[in-house]
Amino acid sequence: MIQFKLEGEFIPLIQLLKATGLVGSGGDAQTVVEDGLVKTNGEVEFRKRYKVRVGDIITFGENKIEVI
Repeated sequence: MIQFKLEGEFIPLIQLLKATGLVGSGGDAQTVVEDGLVKTNGEVEFRKRYKVRVGDIITFGENKIEVI
């Protein structure tokens, strides 16, 4: 599990995927979200601009990101 320390109130989902290195670019991040490959707290997330906050668990493939 990847632990990501949030510096502000939130981070957009596509920026989080880029910041953790799970995708190579913003375009890649948008594609995986649009394709339903990303889950937020166990639910498939299609919103690219979803505001990820402390306590959220993001799942992409075999990777999990815990936002702290």
